[in-house]
Amino acid sequence: MSAKIKDLKLEHTSKEKATLYKPELFIHPMRKWHLFSKFVNRANASSEELKFVWFYGIIGAFVLLLACINFMNLSTARSEKRAKEVGIRKTMGSARSQLIAQFFSESVLMAAFAYLLSIGLVALALPWFNGVAGKTISIPFENAWFWLTGAGFIMITGLLAGCYPALYLSSFNAVNALKGTFRAGRFAAAPRKALVVMQFTASTILIIGTIVVYRQIQFAKNRPVGYSRDGLLTVQMNMPDFQGKYDLIRNELKSTGMVSEVAETGGSLTGLSSETGGIDWPGRNPAAESSFGTVPVTYEFGKTVGWQFMDGRDFSRTFITDSSGFVINEAAVKYMGLKNPVGKTITFAANGGKAQQYKIVGIIKDMVMNSPFEPAYPTVFFLNGGMGAILIKINQNKSAAEALPKIQAVFKNLVPAAPFDYSFVNEEYGKKFAAEERIGQLAGAFASLAILISCLGLFGLASFVAEQRTKEIGIRKVLGASVYTVWQLLSKEFIFLIVISMVIATPIAYYFMHNWLQNYQYRTELSWWIFAAAGAGALLITLLTVSFQSIKAALMNPVKSLKSD
Repeated sequence: MSAKIKDLKLEHTSKEKATLYKPELFIHPMRKWHLFSKFVNRANASSEELKFVWFYGIIGAFVLLLACINFMNLSTARSEKRAKEVGIRKTMGSARSQLIAQFFSESVLMAAFAYLLSIGLVALALPWFNGVAGKTISIPFENAWFWLTGAGFIMITGLLAGCYPALYLSSFNAVNALKGTFRAGRFAAAPRKALVVMQFTASTILIIGTIVVYRQIQFAKNRPVGYSRDGLLTVQMNMPDFQGKYDLIRNELKSTGMVSEVAETGGSLTGLSSETGGIDWPGRNPAAESSFGTVPVTYEFGKTVGWQFMDGRDFSRTFITDSSGFVINEAAVKYMGLKNPVGKTITFAANGGKAQQYKIVGIIKDMVMNSPFEPAYPTVFFLNGGMGAILIKINQNKSAAEALPKIQAVFKNLVPAAPFDYSFVNEEYGKKFAAEERIGQLAGAFASLAILISCLGLFGLASFVAEQRTKEIGIRKVLGASVYTVWQLLSKEFIFLIVISMVIATPIAYYFMHNWLQNYQYRTELSWWIFAAAGAGALLITLLTVSFQSIKAALMNPVKSLKSD
């Protein structure tokens, strides 16, 4: 179907316009409208939304992996206590495959209980999540695919978490285990340390990623927009009653003393509503495609929005020739590749009409009219009245609360049938960050969850190590060791592991976040302090987690820990 309708619009385009650009029609499936709505060189490209879907998916996989590592770590840490159980089962005739099946069944059962618990926690968290995400998501209890997917996750998680403990515990020698000569600590230390390093490597990467995402959002929010949004509001001219009344409305608004300037434009300041390929300029490559945003304005537009000139001048009623003049932005100058563009003549077919000659009268700084995360679009501004929107600049000495009633009264008097449909440009621009701010909040929440899971595992491992070394700590205290000495003894091993994880995480995080930032022309820098702060944070969290068990063990009365001996 796309092939059949491809040239339909071209067939009904004048030869003059067809030489400037070649329109193509195609069918875009509705299922792709949200995540695949962006096109580059006429080819479908993934949108920012799809990138964040992958971002959240990776975080979810990391969190699940961290939980699995916790299970592996704590299972192998308790291996010495289960050694005799394995020995007895082997002497009673259990094959290794049966022991492996037993340990896998334990981990799958644990995952099943965790799944049921997670459903309850998700049900409690959904109101908060829906508030942050701006959605109304519910748990589809009646959907069979939901339960089948859940069962799949239970099996995957159970098998992943139980694979190492099952293979490790089932390998114990029955004779050594029953004689009590088996000692799992030394043998299990290296794998446990590797798992801790892996766990905190993932957590540190998530911390760095969250910081970078937050900084990128703040960087875009602080980006110069090329005009003044303060006190600027838009009134939509959404009825024919506005036709021919612009000058009257403008004079009445200014006479109230509440308004400093008024202008008319073809659309919103926070979104380009029109674009064209029907523009030609000196030196243009005939084979190259052209696409420009087009904004029809009135003479007072520049004064109303406060755009900033780099060269040339604003539109002026004193120059009759400005009726066929252009003000273009920096992006348009770069797109055309013009040197000294002011005064150059450009061919433009306005509103699909006959191509006419326009002269560039001024160059302005790029106005952020689309996404603040994307480069400014090449845009041309030209004088042309017409239905669209009225921009009103409130007097800086007047408050919005004071000005709005009088502005509304003017519209009710001159256009009584039309609703007073207004919006503040500042608020409209702020809405562009709503999705990104939700992304930042959710990324922070998920990273916090990952860190919490890592700390729970570390807490359990530190508890086990302190329990295993109870008598050693008692002997050291009897021989005069201080609380600090015991704390240092139990903590330094974990601190060393965290330092290793930081060394591993830094280049990995740099690689992924550097590539992610390349998606934005306007992007923050990967400063060294981001990695230092993430590492220091991970180290501090580790110290707080481990220190609780270390100090608790150090404060224990040595009489109690040694009395059995």
